[in-house]
Amino acid sequence: MKTFFTTTLLVLSTILTAQTDQRIYDIINAVSADRIETDIKKLANFGTRNTFSDTISQTRGIGAARRWIKTEFENISKQCKNCLDVFYQKDFVTKDMGSRVPHDAWVVNVVAIQKGTKYPNRYIIMSGDIDSRASDTMDFTTDAPGANDNASGMAGTIEAARVLSKYTFENSIIYVGLSGEEQGLFGGGGLAKYAKNKGWDIIGILNNDMIGNIKGVDGVIDNRAFRIFSEPTNLTDDEKTVRRRRFYGGEVDGISRQLARYVHKNVKTYMPEMNPMMIYRLDRFGRGGHHRPFNDLGYAGIRIMEAHENYTQQHQNIREENGIKYGDVVEHVNFDYAAKLTAVNAINLASIAWAPPAPSEVKIGGIVEPSAKFKWKKANDPNIKGYKIYWRDTTSPTWDHSRFVGNVDNFVLNGIVIDNFFFGIATVGKNGHESPVVFPSETFR
Repeated sequence: MKTFFTTTLLVLSTILTAQTDQRIYDIINAVSADRIETDIKKLANFGTRNTFSDTISQTRGIGAARRWIKTEFENISKQCKNCLDVFYQKDFVTKDMGSRVPHDAWVVNVVAIQKGTKYPNRYIIMSGDIDSRASDTMDFTTDAPGANDNASGMAGTIEAARVLSKYTFENSIIYVGLSGEEQGLFGGGGLAKYAKNKGWDIIGILNNDMIGNIKGVDGVIDNRAFRIFSEPTNLTDDEKTVRRRRFYGGEVDGISRQLARYVHKNVKTYMPEMNPMMIYRLDRFGRGGHHRPFNDLGYAGIRIMEAHENYTQQHQNIREENGIKYGDVVEHVNFDYAAKLTAVNAINLASIAWAPPAPSEVKIGGIVEPSAKFKWKKANDPNIKGYKIYWRDTTSPTWDHSRFVGNVDNFVLNGIVIDNFFFGIATVGKNGHESPVVFPSETFR
């Protein structure tokens, strides 16, 4: 009877503290497939957006494309009373910096920052890639429309800015078009270093690279599934932290993995028709994306992309061979699907930007005891409702159990044996939005 009563209280606690925000549903409904289609076609019509292509022409090449993107962000800013700070961030790349660099050039990112009202130096980022490529990445003159790779991600980023600029947030949001992805992740590397030098507190980056294809090369057609790639641990962890994991766990609980779980949970809550797939890997097998440079510097970063790729439409010159049409052209993009994945990004940007700071100095105890014990440092924010303890089976990819414990800095989960689960803690705002879960970094007795 005691066990039943305790379990019932835990279930009731979860039900009573769960709440949704109507604004999130409004954001989903505001994302426009038609606007995304228009923007993808515009980007594809620049002919090629190879990082080393023409920068002078007004109609062709990477220069024309990035100027148009900057103008779009500026137009959005005008509609929200200059709520976006729009600028170029650039780094000079030379031939000796990589085998895919045909000549020296500036790698230019287009950045739009929507400043938070309470935590302007805390940032959640959505990125898309400006550049495209032909079969030969060194070929910067051949047409490479890059409709799906990655006009889809860039158009989604612009659309997210259009939708979310109608709201105000406590934390800052960055919408960015990154360049140089195909030549060596130069744009992401440059912005990550820029952020580090500026002292930005980055909550995480949602890297969108190919969000418009629903028909895979294997013949599978699916307009609901998408992948979330994330690294298991933080590359910048010190030797002591690495040793601790052997005894206390955390092999799949780095900050990027927590960001992935956050996205998964939020989508299941607000977009249950979608099928988010947690992929336990940095990126596709042996490949990489623009979240990687952020991971390298210790920031949380994940890749959001379609579930089923078609390799005949990636990194290919436009042609037809043996009845197969090669090339990344507009006709292969599903705009409704791109809108769904844009909404996935938008609701997570908003939820994190509306959420209070996560707890810090999270500690766990309960070794050889019948209960799990926790201590943490509370975030300094009067709009915090309290804290929620999450736990899961050690083999589960998601946080499956939770209990809201109030606005306290310690708690004991009676009857929960520490040996059998992994645990984490999130901050809950009075508006119902939560921070990403924080995995304990210390132990106590």
